[in-house]
Amino acid sequence: MPVVVVTHEPPKDWPHTETFTFVDSVEQAVEVARRAAGDKNVVVASAKIAQQCLDAHLLDAIHVDLVPVLLGEGVRWFEHLSKAPVQLGDPAVIQGTGVTHLAYPVVK
Repeated sequence: MPVVVVTHEPPKDWPHTETFTFVDSVEQAVEVARRAAGDKNVVVASAKIAQQCLDAHLLDAIHVDLVPVLLGEGVRWFEHLSKAPVQLGDPAVIQGTGVTHLAYPVVK
């Protein structure tokens, strides 16, 4: 599965160039990922990158998996949005065992 990494300093002599692509902006990352995905979905798996994608209006949906564990610290997913508020539509809710999956469309 291709992985697109946003970084200002790509590693030198990276041995996994067939899997990893390094780019310097979220806009470029989403463009490269969409081409690689074809008709499949692109997933953003980092709080800071998701925030930048929301600010750039690049996300179509936000999926939240709610589990009964409170970690107490870490990076907040939506703490540093420069273009807040971001309006979300009504969620699709899927109840699992020990988890509730919420999928919110991003209103554009």
